Amino acid sequence: MFSSLQNKTVLVTGGAGFIGSNLCEALLQLDVNVRCLDNLETGFIHNIEPFLNHKNFQFIQADIRDLEACQNACYQVDYVLHQAALGSVPRSIKDPITTNAVNVDGFLNMLVASRDQKVKRFVYAASSSTYGDSNILPKKEDEIGTPLSPYAITKYVNELYATIFKNSFNLDTVGLRYFNVFGRKQDPNGAYAAVIPKFVIQLINHESPTINGDGSNSRDFTYIDNVIRMNLLALSTKAESALNQIYNTAVGDRTTLVQLVHSLKKYLSKFDTAIVNVKVIHGPDRLGDIPHSQASIDKAVRLLNYKPTHSFESGLENAVEWYWKQFKS
Repeated sequence: MFSSLQNKTVLVTGGAGFIGSNLCEALLQLDVNVRCLDNLETGFIHNIEPFLNHKNFQFIQADIRDLEACQNACYQVDYVLHQAALGSVPRSIKDPITTNAVNVDGFLNMLVASRDQKVKRFVYAASSSTYGDSNILPKKEDEIGTPLSPYAITKYVNELYATIFKNSFNLDTVGLRYFNVFGRKQDPNGAYAAVIPKFVIQLINHESPTINGDGSNSRDFTYIDNVIRMNLLALSTKAESALNQIYNTAVGDRTTLVQLVHSLKKYLSKFDTAIVNVKVIHGPDRLGDIPHSQASIDKAVRLLNYKPTHSFESGLENAVEWYWKQFKS
């Protein structure tokens, strides 16, 4: 299906991170030449260690805030998958300057380098946080609200810059608004760990996870394989109408945090029955969080022929098994 990508060269920025390293692996399996750019501040060398000696893989340790490094990384590249960013709403509230420097200045550097080096297509990680205070469900790409955090602002600015680079420089771009991605290789540690890996490790250790608020907040949790598929479809599509668009990258469903914990306990209890009895703590609502998030994937279905490969439950079961093997074997 993706044979058109064979022997092409794809640059994956943030390629040692959670999503980036999974994309590197998928591309290598398709016989693509993969160049990985990462500063290893939030990515990890162990995520790409299996590829370091692969004949089609090249690792560049550099920062997207360095324009020269971006220019060098884009040299003779066919396509860019731009995943590099400083994630986390709470981190952006604590340190908006660094978040802006990485997510806006770094993004602009990558656009400039892609333009200068004649990259054919620039596919980038956008974010569901762009929907901000919009109460409309499901979320549709052309109906957004006011951003609720510095992080959300930076991701919206990315979309605006991408449009300008198409209109001004004819650089084809595709933005993928990720909805709460989870799965293998997602880091469970650190102050800004995502909720699913964090809760998994806490439950494995019989520690009480803390839910922000009453647990009724809901998310369109999206398994990593769905995200990989969307990136590959965005890279390989030949339809002009599919380019220079923004797409929700999700399942099209939503799960509350209470339901999430229930499902985690169900799948983890297959390995350790005591996990069912681990208590849950409720804390205050988190500043900058949106109450509910659910994507309409109609546009991706129509223009990219996207179909999720995994539901939330099937993806969660896979993820739990991966974490158990990693941390209990």
